[in-house]
Amino acid sequence: MRVLVLDTIHGGAELAIALRNAGHQVDEVDVYRGKAGIPVPEALVRTYDLVTAPVHLDPDHPLLRRHGPAVSHHEMVKWVLRAHPPRPFIEITGARGKTTTAHALASLLPGPGVLHTSTGTYRYPERDLLWKRSITPASLIPAAHEAWRIGGWLVAEESLGVTGAGDVAVLTSTDDYPIAAGKKHAIAEKCRLLVRARTVVVPSRIDLPRSAVAADGMVSFDGPVCRYAGRGIAGTFTNPLCTLAGYRTALALAAATACVLGVDPAPLAEFAALPGRMAARREGGLLILDDANSGTNTATAIEAARYARELSGNGALTLVIGEEARAVCEGFSPEDVRRAVSAVGPTGVVYVGEAWRTAGKEHTAASLDAGLDLARRITPAGAIVLAVKTWR
Repeated sequence: MRVLVLDTIHGGAELAIALRNAGHQVDEVDVYRGKAGIPVPEALVRTYDLVTAPVHLDPDHPLLRRHGPAVSHHEMVKWVLRAHPPRPFIEITGARGKTTTAHALASLLPGPGVLHTSTGTYRYPERDLLWKRSITPASLIPAAHEAWRIGGWLVAEESLGVTGAGDVAVLTSTDDYPIAAGKKHAIAEKCRLLVRARTVVVPSRIDLPRSAVAADGMVSFDGPVCRYAGRGIAGTFTNPLCTLAGYRTALALAAATACVLGVDPAPLAEFAALPGRMAARREGGLLILDDANSGTNTATAIEAARYARELSGNGALTLVIGEEARAVCEGFSPEDVRRAVSAVGPTGVVYVGEAWRTAGKEHTAASLDAGLDLARRITPAGAIVLAVKTWR
């Protein structure tokens, strides 16, 4: 089969290799930079049996108008993995909470396995770091192959949807934003792909063209106490993270998914905050609350500041906020940053990112690390909250 793979920088290059290894003739086009594969004019005059593109590509791109409709990268990865899918295989998508949910669920699963997230890909139970890559659909392929090789499970975080090859697909949030040059909605694409999975777990009831397991129908909270009951498994666990909105949703989804898989989620009592996701540490008279990750937004910044004040005793608070690295399609706009700063009311602010260098702000930094260094200099005591969107 002659296949055209569009977008080499969001996993297309890896997908092209997998298709060539399967015996297909493959052309690839770097539709965003024009640096890899063949040029667009050449691809336009060739003939293909199939074209595959990421869901975030403009549907009016000339190559899609000429050779479309396209099969998504997600769907092509499912086809690539069909011969050797790991079992069980859990796919996790959503605008925020993916990484925390994935780590929480992986901490519950017995035996060998592979955890694939934006923080890295790990082999369990040793938790050895195998590599760090993106969470595009094609990055699943080596993770799935490793899980199959060791005869273990796979928990995988994915951007903008799921392949449907897994036993369970989890949607962590229903937050929406425009993609594909503003011509599609992220949540609509995610739901379109979710329904291809065997079982779907969602935070609460949503409108899907098939039934889904709603976590809030199995799991409830009373302060730090989590109660769960479903699929013949019932119990409670206590964890102070249950009082944080972001962790509460992630722990509920992990607990509900564990019940679906026949695993008791009681060990979540020992689950600890992840680096970059509400993890707190002390540096002398300073509390540093780290919530800088790919899902950082206005709501998480406000929650991080609230938690920091709770831990530090409502003293001075410096907010380090902005955008060091854009997620696949969802950024942290200056308007959203201003909204967060207004809601938090910090003592001081360090703005991170290129957008602030010419905005006349007193304290700006090019990176998260530089922002933290500056915050330390202007904050002799109290708390520093890191709320920068970055890949961690």
